[in-house]
Amino acid sequence: METILQLFKSGGVVMFPLLGLSVFSVAMILERSLFWLKISRQQNQVIKQLLNLYQDNPQAASIMLKRHLDLPVARIFSVALSLERSTPQKFKLALESAAQAEIPILKRFNNSLETVIGVAPLLGLLGTVLGLITSLSSLTLGNIESSQAAGVTGGIGEALTSTAAGLIVAIATLFFASIFRGLYLQQIAQIQEVGGQLELIHLDQHEQQGAYRAVQS
Repeated sequence: METILQLFKSGGVVMFPLLGLSVFSVAMILERSLFWLKISRQQNQVIKQLLNLYQDNPQAASIMLKRHLDLPVARIFSVALSLERSTPQKFKLALESAAQAEIPILKRFNNSLETVIGVAPLLGLLGTVLGLITSLSSLTLGNIESSQAAGVTGGIGEALTSTAAGLIVAIATLFFASIFRGLYLQQIAQIQEVGGQLELIHLDQHEQQGAYRAVQS
């Protein structure tokens, strides 16, 4: 613990904004991790039930979705299934508009994480410049004493520590941001796949109803 405090002190003033960025990044990573963990645990089962129920009993499928409105896919498909006597075109438009409404939730904090990834190395670079300035200001040409050498060493230590801290924050954030982006793309692909299957089922049901009405008339 003492070593960490010494490293923090040796990094100079830029260590304070870097600490703030790291705390901010950890908070966002924890929120997104819990979000995607909940989806991975529940979503596949909900989708399986939806496809099985919708073929035989669309009303039961809609009721089931309303019990899982904490999931993005349930909210998307619930909007389309709640339409009464919808045509295939209306059903498709409802799916697309509901999916667009969920995108900001799925991409939440993406821009903030990218900001941390970009700013943290720049702060580390600023610490490098400040450390080098400290080193150079402690030197007097032609008169290098032990006290001046200590100042040079301290300045170089500040430069290296802040640079390393900035890179560590950026690299760790980039790692998780890449994972979240992959999960987002996977989620979008799954929504499109399941939405296409629902559209096919809805189209088939619509055609059957049209044929039945034609026979009755």
